Amino acid sequence: MRKRNNKSILIKTPDQVELARVAGQLAADVLTFIAAHVKPGVSTAQLDQLCNDYIVNTQKVIPANVGYGGFTGTVCTSVNEVVCHGIPTPKKILKDGDIINIDVAVIKDEWFGDTSRMYYVGTPSKAAQKLCEVTYDAMWAGIRAVKPGNRLGDVGHAIQKLAEAAGYSVVRDYCGHGIGMVYHEDPQVLHYGRPGTGLLLEPGMVFTIEPMINAGKHATRALPDGWTVVTADRSLSAQWEHMVAVTATGFDVLTLAPGEQTR
Repeated sequence: MRKRNNKSILIKTPDQVELARVAGQLAADVLTFIAAHVKPGVSTAQLDQLCNDYIVNTQKVIPANVGYGGFTGTVCTSVNEVVCHGIPTPKKILKDGDIINIDVAVIKDEWFGDTSRMYYVGTPSKAAQKLCEVTYDAMWAGIRAVKPGNRLGDVGHAIQKLAEAAGYSVVRDYCGHGIGMVYHEDPQVLHYGRPGTGLLLEPGMVFTIEPMINAGKHATRALPDGWTVVTADRSLSAQWEHMVAVTATGFDVLTLAPGEQTR
């Protein structure tokens, strides 16, 4: 890796992008595995333990979140009004109609893979389903704005424009990030912005795009546990996350799930 520009962005070589892809695919595999277990009556702690067992015993890699900054879980489990960083707990039992984001990160050969997706618990309301679908579309709108010569403001603007057109708001307090042999590195990837502003995108950059979209206002607040973030107005929130590499002609998504198509 070599450093470029005054923000010290780490540019990955093609071989290094492939190492990031291996880690990213393992993270995506965890989310595919856990899907069958997301159902009413299951606690978020049970989901967390299943993910840990799968990462450690089946994939034989390292769960990156365990102990990270004092985090106590393997995955983040963010239910309904929880925006991000939900701590798995035996007391949080999923019920029919809930929506949940599960966010997983693994380390393979010193490279990090990081991705998240939304799940429906039983049958969601139409409003909850629409929020999840629009958030997914907003993530892809941001991804499609990734190409050399564009700027991070173009990515954020694409996300913001789609989400706000649907009547939703974009969380300002949390963002995507560069990733590689460091879990969170430059650049910060905002999910709102103005076209033509921000960091100039170059081939070899690798970062996450992970918009958090609220059904109500964008304001959030952190709970006393120091991790769990909720919507200030207790409206529903949804999030999707992919790792993306900038290529010579556009983008390459490193965390596609089996059967998931580039959009």
